[in-house]
Amino acid sequence: MNKKVGYAIALAAALVAPFVVYPVFLMKVLCFALFACAFNLLIGFTGLLSFGHAAFFGMAGYAAGHAIKVMGLPFEIGLVAGIAVAALIGVVMGGLAIRRQGIYFTMITLALAQMLYFVCLQAPFTGGEDGLQGVPRGSLLGVIDLSSDLTMYFVVLAIAVAGFALIMRTVHSPFGQVLKAIKENEPRAISLGYDVDKYKLLAFVLSGALSGLAGATKTVVLGFETLTDVHWSMSGLVVLMTLVGGLGTLSGPIVGAIVIIALENKLGDFGNFLAGATGIEWFRAIGESVTIVTGFIFIVCVLAFRRGIVGELVEFAKKRKPEPARVHSTVVKTMEG
Repeated sequence: MNKKVGYAIALAAALVAPFVVYPVFLMKVLCFALFACAFNLLIGFTGLLSFGHAAFFGMAGYAAGHAIKVMGLPFEIGLVAGIAVAALIGVVMGGLAIRRQGIYFTMITLALAQMLYFVCLQAPFTGGEDGLQGVPRGSLLGVIDLSSDLTMYFVVLAIAVAGFALIMRTVHSPFGQVLKAIKENEPRAISLGYDVDKYKLLAFVLSGALSGLAGATKTVVLGFETLTDVHWSMSGLVVLMTLVGGLGTLSGPIVGAIVIIALENKLGDFGNFLAGATGIEWFRAIGESVTIVTGFIFIVCVLAFRRGIVGELVEFAKKRKPEPARVHSTVVKTMEG
């Protein structure tokens, strides 16, 4: 019940947020939150560390942008095209990678993703270093005009909520329980008769498709797609979001995405504020040192908050909660007294 109340409060806050905060910034946060949740489905609940998720995120963005701008397809078909491309890449990449474990799996995903990065660098339909510019938002179902930031925000919010609901349903389904079993003890899952490779591949493709949905939505929101989204650093960024928020928790990646994207976008303003308030010009350099700050946060999380923000809060709540046996004994002693 507490989780349902928390989700309801979060949804209510999200509905009010665009009237207080710049909608485009919020849409960017929602896209990266969905991206981080999709990545967490693979690493947090299946135990597979992929360093190639930028391929899904970026290639889906290029596919959606090309479908909408060049081919003139509607908004929703563009998103479907992005998801389809990401899922197809997931089938190929996953089919090659899941036969290896540990660091070998990670390095295969990184190598394949970098191959796609160089394809995007040379391919004419991506625009090379200039990127794919001027992607129109169009309209939803040919009726709702998406040129308004406020209207677009609520559409993106609906997409993000639907994606999160799908991930939550997957985690709590029998399929999700098998994924957890594979993460905890793969040899035992094999001994119970499960086709582990099939489950890994399905999880990989589902994670890639949801990452593609996030990337395609982001392209439509911002109106462009660049090589940044297919570079290996984007894969590192989503790992950072997941670890900071809480690996293996449902809401942790959302919190991590909010923290990291807020730092990237608002750290410069914060530095200027400190410089104006204190007169120390050195604070203005903070905005140019986002990678240093995020790297410092990553080190702090690894050393002091290994469960991430949400993970530590959950653990703290468990410690605060009295054990049933102790409560019972206390009640008995009180009654006897």
